[in-house]
Amino acid sequence: MLFSTVEFLFIFLPAAVAGLLLASSLSWRIGGVVWLVLVSLFFYAYWDATLLPLLLVSIAVNYACGYFLFSRRSRAILWAGLVFNIALLGYFKYAGFLVDNVEAALGTEIGNLNIVLPLAISFFTFQQIAYLVDVYRGRASEPNFLNYVLFVSFFPQLISGPIVHHSEMMPQFQDREQRWFQRALIAPALGFIAIGLYKKVVLADGIAPIADQVFFAANTGVPAMADAWTGAFAYTFQIYFDFSAYSDMAVGIALLFGIRLPLNFNSPYRATSIIDFWRRWHITLSRFIRDYIYIPLGGNRKGLSRRYVNLMAAMLIGGLWHGAAWTFVVWGGLHGLYLVVNHLYRRLVPAPSQQGPVSAWAGRISTLLAVVIAWVFFRADDFGSASRMLQGMFGGAGESVLAGGRAYLWLCAMLVIVWFMPNTWELFRKYDPVVVPPVASGTERVIPARLERLRLPVLAPMGVMLFIVSLLVIIDRGGATQRFIYMIF
Repeated sequence: MLFSTVEFLFIFLPAAVAGLLLASSLSWRIGGVVWLVLVSLFFYAYWDATLLPLLLVSIAVNYACGYFLFSRRSRAILWAGLVFNIALLGYFKYAGFLVDNVEAALGTEIGNLNIVLPLAISFFTFQQIAYLVDVYRGRASEPNFLNYVLFVSFFPQLISGPIVHHSEMMPQFQDREQRWFQRALIAPALGFIAIGLYKKVVLADGIAPIADQVFFAANTGVPAMADAWTGAFAYTFQIYFDFSAYSDMAVGIALLFGIRLPLNFNSPYRATSIIDFWRRWHITLSRFIRDYIYIPLGGNRKGLSRRYVNLMAAMLIGGLWHGAAWTFVVWGGLHGLYLVVNHLYRRLVPAPSQQGPVSAWAGRISTLLAVVIAWVFFRADDFGSASRMLQGMFGGAGESVLAGGRAYLWLCAMLVIVWFMPNTWELFRKYDPVVVPPVASGTERVIPARLERLRLPVLAPMGVMLFIVSLLVIIDRGGATQRFIYMIF
């Protein structure tokens, strides 16, 4: 059940809100938690009920490991939990990838494992790994079982993030001193949902056919230079608005229940460097990579060379997290290389106390171009397709596959939106709609006071209009919408 479907928006979500009101009125301390656990498990089982036991087993094993770690901080218990999680993720997500590579290397056929990738396994596994490590480090408080189940399974963030941190969520579930449903959060909640829905069904799904056409053509031939760049930029904006849409809708849906999720997306294409980009794109994944991969590897504590090796290793793992394919590893490696170069540049050329507009725009444009090139590997079906796309982008003789100038108008409009329009968090920041992770601090942009005064009378009709337009598009497509891109990871 996608957030962007009629059955979710008009059946499941209203029923979930109504049920919460009733459950919390009967027992506001635990009634809301019980109801949201049931709703979240139903939401997960709706995709494939046969995979629900896997989620429950994962929750039970990790809760048990955490429980024993609270009573005895044992490295053996920690490693047992980590091995369980890594083995679970490794089998379901990477066993087929490993078999394919062994077959290719040995020139033999082992056989098809026919493993079904469980929905959201990457997200709930990383989330619980972070929890166990923090329990071992003495940085977590002991939850009751129901709160822990809700922490892992809370449906607005279960499928595609954010990767929530226990310190952000547990206090919101434990012994609530206020009602779950908060009137002050209705407006921002509906605003996040309406804007996110528009980003998904109109912007992301609208530009997707252009990207698909060019990348499909690259499977067999080299696209013309203009077409190759158009296709690469089309996917760049498709994944931007797709992931931004999910992030917005997750925040809005959680706010309907009085829960604030961590900020996970903050205008990353406005970044003036790759370092800045990773403080804005998938913020909670960046935090996980830093705190639970990069720093345990040694971080910057073991010399300059080791620092860059650790940085590259962390980004390679981050790339592999996205998918079991070498193209994802290359994507992660490219971003690792970008970060190494960025850090080296900052070390050799000290930044001025205040960045001027010329240098800021030079950094913004060069960062976006670097990101676009890396997205080619992320989107391409294989290395052959990626190499043909890059060949076309950098002057290789190719064939034209796109007709007309509609694609250029789409791209120009989207560039204006991502560079100059305020994002959803900025529009609703006065409502304190999200928890801002420390890794994202300093990325805020101040909205001018004149826009602040106009916000309420402008946002309400704008939200209604965007929702109606999105709904008409969904109906026009027969109620069908594409999956969010990050759901496959």
